[in-house]
Amino acid sequence: MPTPAFVVIILAGLLAAGPPTPLLPGIVDSPDTEVRPAFSPDGRCVLWGSIGAPKTAWRILQTCRDGAGWSRPEAVSFDGPDNDFDPAFSPDGRTVYFFSNRPGGQGGDDLYAVDRDPATGAFGTPRNLGPDFNTSGDEWAPTPTADGKLIFSSDGHGGLGKQDLFEGDLTGHAPVRGLGPEVNGPLDDFDAALLADGRTLVFASGDLKAETRVTLNSARRGDDGRFGPRAVLAPPINCSEAINNGPAIDPRRPGVLFYSAYCPALGPGRMDIFEVPAP
Repeated sequence: MPTPAFVVIILAGLLAAGPPTPLLPGIVDSPDTEVRPAFSPDGRCVLWGSIGAPKTAWRILQTCRDGAGWSRPEAVSFDGPDNDFDPAFSPDGRTVYFFSNRPGGQGGDDLYAVDRDPATGAFGTPRNLGPDFNTSGDEWAPTPTADGKLIFSSDGHGGLGKQDLFEGDLTGHAPVRGLGPEVNGPLDDFDAALLADGRTLVFASGDLKAETRVTLNSARRGDDGRFGPRAVLAPPINCSEAINNGPAIDPRRPGVLFYSAYCPALGPGRMDIFEVPAP
């Protein structure tokens, strides 16, 4: 577990960094709302959640490298008329996880997986992850890990607050586990990403419905599998006085943290995706 002095050094380094940088302005960042990017392991494509015209529901957009630049953003082939959001690639790039409120689920927002051919980028048919993960409540922001687990948030598995963060095994049927009181509190704890060390969790916490201060926090997992105390991340992270969420990592750029926030002086939209040095 990091010592307090070590945490102070990390936060001081972040304070010395420059302002957050928008992600691919005019391609990813736009006048709409962009949340939680997902980077294919081969570096060819970026997926993200978008809220804006022409679809009033939440959708998943994609851009891929096109010669020296990036292609025009388009909805992924599995995006439907209902809410589809929070994409995340499996470590091998062969599966994309996301949440959707499409018909046929367990209720509310459910977690889904869809196969992807890394060679062609073609997607298969989405499949519901079933009752091991999904409930009659809302499940959000699936994050697959290198050891075959899935971190996600839910308000339907019990817990300590509203949305809580859980972890479940993608193979087998073991019950999902809450990430503990050092991570989960009385409000909403959601949108988690593991940094390149595989131990440091960055996640959003606050009262999401009230749209008051929602901040990005970090907690580090010890050798016993439990997380140590959370710490609110300092600037240039948390540039918004309202909502900061959607942390993500690009496996090809492990030293960079991406997150979403409404910081009108820095980005073009209602919420934009920014990149900063990873804590």
